[in-house]
Amino acid sequence: MSEQRTVTISLSPELAKRVDTAAGQEGRSRSELFREAVRQYLERQDRWERIFALGEDTAKRTHLDEAAVMKAVKSRRRTSAKR
Repeated sequence: MSEQRTVTISLSPELAKRVDTAAGQEGRSRSELFREAVRQYLERQDRWERIFALGEDTAKRTHLDEAAVMKAVKSRRRTSAKR
C-alpha cells in the first residue's frame, strides 16, 4: 500500500454518531468512509469545473452572455407553460 497520511478532523457528536452508524451498516471503517466521501467530493468538484469551463468556452464561441441565456430560458418557460 502507498504511504498514508493521517488527518485529524472534528465532528459534532451527532455527526460522529451518524458516521459510525453508516460505517457499521456498510461494514467499513471510519477511515474508509471518509476516504470514499472525499474522493467523491473531489470528483464532483472536478466535474463541475469541467462543465463550467465548457460553458465559458461555448459562451465565448457563440458570443452569448448571461442575460441572453436568461432571456432564452424565460422565453422557453413561457412557451412550455402555455401548452
